[in-house]
Amino acid sequence: MSLTSSRLLGLLAVLPLSLTLAQAQEPPKDGKKGKGEEWDVSKLDASKLPAAAKQEGVTYEKDIQPLLKESCFGCHGERKQKGDLRLDSLEAALKGGENGKVVVPGEAAKSSILFASAQVNDKIAMPPKRNGGGGPGGPGGSGGGNRPPRPDNNADKDKQPTPAPDGKGGPQGPGGPGGPGGPRAKPLTADQVALLRAWVEQGAK
Repeated sequence: MSLTSSRLLGLLAVLPLSLTLAQAQEPPKDGKKGKGEEWDVSKLDASKLPAAAKQEGVTYEKDIQPLLKESCFGCHGERKQKGDLRLDSLEAALKGGENGKVVVPGEAAKSSILFASAQVNDKIAMPPKRNGGGGPGGPGGSGGGNRPPRPDNNADKDKQPTPAPDGKGGPQGPGGPGGPGGPRAKPLTADQVALLRAWVEQGAK
């Protein structure tokens, strides 16, 4: 076999692998980000995070667990773990979820829990930002075949309603008011995020 033929065979053997690697590096054709890519905090602006609180000796059990309980445990607690993430214990918080670690001890700029709780990006804001609209109004009451008694005369209360002259039912009653939207967990305040940052920077203990 000639040297040229050997080189050609070598190129043909490498070509499929090269094409596979090139395809893997191509961005999605629909322009959508890959799963979890929005959680890449290296692409977020850390300057938008509140400065760390000046409190010393911040611990999870004493300071952070009570802070997260109201805002986070509904989705990241014992009963529900969105994104395979639990925040109701120090061990679970440090473990992280399906998008990786959310707490990097000593590294505020690498801890996605800070960006999420500070809501610097709507896509990863926690609790999620949403517009809670009211529920639908109740159905109107069915038209009655009799006229209702007049409310401005007490004596009419004991009287039976008189039939409508045309024998048709009365107009349909008005619909009920819309129900309120579901309760939404309260976002952490700037001071609470500052305390959370202090905890992370002090080693997340």
